[in-house]
Amino acid sequence: MLSLRTSSRSLAQSIAAPASRRAVSSLVANPAVRPSLPSSARSNASHRPQTALTAAMGATRLSHHSGESTVRPPADKVMQDIADYVHNYEIKSDLAYSTARLCLIDTIGCGLEGLRVSEECRALMEPIVPGTTVPNGTKVPGTPFQMDPVRGAFAIGTQIRWLDFNDCSSLPLPPDACFLAAEWGHPSDNLGAILAVADYLSRSGEPLKMRDVLTAMIKAHEIQGCMALKNSFNRVGLDHVILVKLASAAVVSQMLGLTRDQTVDVISQVFVDGQSLRTFRHAPNTGSRKSWSAGDACMRAVHLALQVKRGQMGIPTVLTAKTWGFYDVLFKGQEFKFQRPYGSYIMENVLFKISFPAEFHAQTAAEGAHILHKQLKEMGKSSDDIKSVKIRTQEAAIRIIDKSGPLDNFADRDHCIQYMVAVPLIYGRLTTEDYSDKVAADPRIDALRDKMYCVEDKQFTSDYHSPDKRYISNGLTVTLNDGTVLPEVHIDFPVGHKNRREEGTPLLNAKFERHIKPHFDSAHVDKILKVVGDQSALENLSVKEFSDLFHKP
Repeated sequence: MLSLRTSSRSLAQSIAAPASRRAVSSLVANPAVRPSLPSSARSNASHRPQTALTAAMGATRLSHHSGESTVRPPADKVMQDIADYVHNYEIKSDLAYSTARLCLIDTIGCGLEGLRVSEECRALMEPIVPGTTVPNGTKVPGTPFQMDPVRGAFAIGTQIRWLDFNDCSSLPLPPDACFLAAEWGHPSDNLGAILAVADYLSRSGEPLKMRDVLTAMIKAHEIQGCMALKNSFNRVGLDHVILVKLASAAVVSQMLGLTRDQTVDVISQVFVDGQSLRTFRHAPNTGSRKSWSAGDACMRAVHLALQVKRGQMGIPTVLTAKTWGFYDVLFKGQEFKFQRPYGSYIMENVLFKISFPAEFHAQTAAEGAHILHKQLKEMGKSSDDIKSVKIRTQEAAIRIIDKSGPLDNFADRDHCIQYMVAVPLIYGRLTTEDYSDKVAADPRIDALRDKMYCVEDKQFTSDYHSPDKRYISNGLTVTLNDGTVLPEVHIDFPVGHKNRREEGTPLLNAKFERHIKPHFDSAHVDKILKVVGDQSALENLSVKEFSDLFHKP
């Protein structure tokens, strides 16, 4: 009976509630029908407990003033600045275009080398539906595949990044270069989206030339690099490929014929998109996703641009919206900072990985290890005689590639400075194959890794961030078992650095030739080298003719 009475009372209350709410609404909407109170009652009203009716009325009045405004504001300035740069800025730097040519061939070569050495990489090139061929679609270098530009962007972007042998963005240098700053990255990753869209458009009747591709590369480098100079995404757990998605989306929007305002819309879609975490780049979760994450970013960039081209709207304050915007949700409430306006600085200063397929913060350490291997050999010694190795380095290297413990795969090894120093100390080399399970099984490598320790040098860190230097310094000091301490081998910047450009360019050309030879006969190799070696000839080549050079029917 008690539960029945309780249920009946609850039922009566629920039936009465809508009527009460209607009465409250009527009172609020029609002041004339509100009951009048005696003056004494009015004067004492503030001292009485609030009734349900007055509470409801108060709540109604409050919500009338605190709801979300539906007035659509102007787009965030950061996005407008990028769109203005893409659509209105003219690249006039001959240095930027000549460096972009080097970047182009180096990046294509890195992709072809990735295909050669990795069955896993080759498997990711295939269309989602086996056997699919898209008429007038994107041709994927080094393969027989021709696919839609979205999937094509993934395939090209993935092969480019597979070996971590293309350019770097954390410091200024060229093509297979790196660009060192608050955020690192590889601006040439954007070629995955750029070439996929350009080839697709070229085969669909657009008269695109390779100079258009070089221009898009320069601008993509600039967007990614300028964003990276002062904004650290890794410190909030986000992967740097967000900048590949951003830069690629911006430049392919212009290539696809979108307006300046539509490009702003595309950029807003990039920031509202779910962003890639860095989990897969750090122990104990390091894995192969790091090799296709840039391809995924290229794919998303092209997809979002095509969505807007088909009429989808943008999100004007996606960065600055309180609570729901990118800054509040993903960037700890901080706004983006910028060191310089957009121009052509990044491409002019991009950093190439010429000598070794190694994470860029370890390039000078690997070079130093080669020098020490030679010294040990001249002394009649070997790595077996080493007692310890001190690695003096920058803070970024310690944070990213200072690792101990088992290295289970290629991805672990090419992001471990101890591994990248141990191999050349033992063998006098560091090649792509040296990250394989077969080479890693040599017990001398892990034994030597255990004898190494990293120490941050504050000056190295300062020089790393200095806009006038952009050094990637490493110093190696080897102590032998007999107590002999070899002089430190200290190198500030690798051969791919802008300050060593004259020395590096012939080596970069040789690297490209080495990467294309396994894929084509000698006559075709000569044809490729002749075309890409001439700046003017390359710039005037149609995009589809360029892509045909690297396609394998």
